[in-house]
Amino acid sequence: MRINLKANEVVIKATDTLHTSDSDQTKGKLIMTNQRIYFKTLQHHDDHKSFEILPGEIRDILFYNVMRIIPRGLELITSDGRRFRFAMKKRKEWCRQIALMG
Repeated sequence: MRINLKANEVVIKATDTLHTSDSDQTKGKLIMTNQRIYFKTLQHHDDHKSFEILPGEIRDILFYNVMRIIPRGLELITSDGRRFRFAMKKRKEWCRQIALMG
């Protein structure tokens, strides 16, 4: 899997994830660079579900759990109210890195 990096852009972290939005779930890769957060789907026919979030667009970073007690992942809320959920391990490290971007 390759993404097109912008000028002076460097990958900081990447992980496999499950992105959840409304009733849709998409397997992919979450990639954090020094300029953005990028979600890239694993299936080529789902390329339209790939997206990026710029650090200035992020309003809140929340943890979410399953059945209120089992750690599941991160939820990013943008300034325009969109919600992006990513199931992942090491969510505290991701949260810390994303907070440093802004």
